[in-house]
Amino acid sequence: MFKTLSANKFTFLLALFYTCVFNIPLFEIVARGVQKQADVNWVFIASFPILLTCLLSLIFSLFSFRFLAKPFFILLTLLSSSVFFGMWKYGIVFDRPMMENIFETNPAEASMYLNWASVLNMLLTGLLPAWLIFKAPIEYRSAGKELLHKLGFMLAMVLVSGVILGVYYQNYVAFGRNNDVMKQYIVPTYFIGSAAKYVNQHYFEKPIPYTQLGTDAKQKPSVAGKPKVTVLVIGETARAMNYQYYGYGRETNAYTAKLGLAVFGKTISCGTATAQSLPCMLSRFDRDNYDVRRAKAQDSVIDVASHAGLAVTWIDNDSGCKGACDRVEHELIKLDADPALCDGESCFDQILLHRLDDKLAALDGRDSLIVLHVMGSHGPTYFRRYPDDHRFFTPDCQRSDIQNCSAEELMNTYDNTIRYTDYILAEVVSRLQAVSDKADTAMMYISDHGESLGEKGMYLHGAPYAFAPSEQIEIPWLLWLSDSFAATTGKDKNCLKTSLGRGEFSHDYLFDTLLGLLHVETSVYRRQTDALAECNVQV
Repeated sequence: MFKTLSANKFTFLLALFYTCVFNIPLFEIVARGVQKQADVNWVFIASFPILLTCLLSLIFSLFSFRFLAKPFFILLTLLSSSVFFGMWKYGIVFDRPMMENIFETNPAEASMYLNWASVLNMLLTGLLPAWLIFKAPIEYRSAGKELLHKLGFMLAMVLVSGVILGVYYQNYVAFGRNNDVMKQYIVPTYFIGSAAKYVNQHYFEKPIPYTQLGTDAKQKPSVAGKPKVTVLVIGETARAMNYQYYGYGRETNAYTAKLGLAVFGKTISCGTATAQSLPCMLSRFDRDNYDVRRAKAQDSVIDVASHAGLAVTWIDNDSGCKGACDRVEHELIKLDADPALCDGESCFDQILLHRLDDKLAALDGRDSLIVLHVMGSHGPTYFRRYPDDHRFFTPDCQRSDIQNCSAEELMNTYDNTIRYTDYILAEVVSRLQAVSDKADTAMMYISDHGESLGEKGMYLHGAPYAFAPSEQIEIPWLLWLSDSFAATTGKDKNCLKTSLGRGEFSHDYLFDTLLGLLHVETSVYRRQTDALAECNVQV
């Protein structure tokens, strides 16, 4: 098309491509904002793409130098293509917490997002433009002339942007205030800024000295008897609204329905992605003052349980404990651990039951805390979370490009994951009941965050917390106690079923509630956020 391109023309065309393609999700936000206005100034609205192109041209000019331009923009385009697809198809916002989630995702987990739609998107909006950038016949002038032309081009972009903002400044301020999320959809500036914040926070900021918590922890005296074994099951991507226990009209809790579980009332997660929620829910910090660097620089409730003398083990079938289990015995299930349960990319959660059997068979007389981190309802490959004999709701969505499944298929698939997790919980309880002759037992289940399944045009999770939908933050929290465990630790089971059901909770309660369940006393325990405290009785 072009025999040669000046650096400025190359920069402008690239900025125009980013505006017209990668920023489609941004203009969808703008369109929704326009629909909410009674009076629309269409000239002002038309200025959006012009202003964005000028500002991107201005920024891109800083990198369009000989030897730098092509490798820089090829990499940026490939990254932007992936970000664009995530925003456009799933409604994902690539803020700092999401960047943390991405950086801490393992290759097997990342591969779940590969499907024909994502590959086609990468070919058309990533690899093809990258190849065109590589082949672009850019002609550079001498250093002095090139700099003068670049400065003139940048000045022109500043002038056009200045005119637009000068005329419509109040319009932009008002529209931006009413549609604050717009800035989070600008490609590539927002995701690059988020990634820079993550890298700076984790690799360049001065490390925070590590602080131990609860070193004074000890178990409260209880009625003499057998050792206590508590299993904490941490769910993945389970939302409360798809649980029978929370009013859902389908049999997603058929396996545990007869076990007499206590169900916590409305419970809100600390975050919308595992990388934030998991360490936050186990930390001493509440959501409002949670900081990932500070949390990683001090003990979690898992450590406090260990300080109290419990035998603590973490067994993980998901993406790791995000630092919360680093100082206790822990195991990450290998993706080829069992040919019958693993496919090289993930394992069914039944594999955790085998590990639990091993732990229960090796009880040494000490009180124990066994944490099982399940794969649960991890998307988008929901259909890989349950075996064929647990394919209860059909037709289901047997593909990873879930946006191309019908609403019925997608919901059936997700509900199958919830029902399968319920099966796992029932099996955990069954195994605990089987060792009643040598241990008093308890099981607690709580999810890390929820999931969007197309509601409001959003899929998966990871939305910025400020405007995260209820689907992503309302989670299930369940509790089972054996009669002997309740008796020796002073828990009124009837009270728990009544009290917990009418309460409202959040991940902020987990730290103290778990310590209360484990019968641990320490100076870092807070009774006011122990959800079980109301039902304590003298033993």
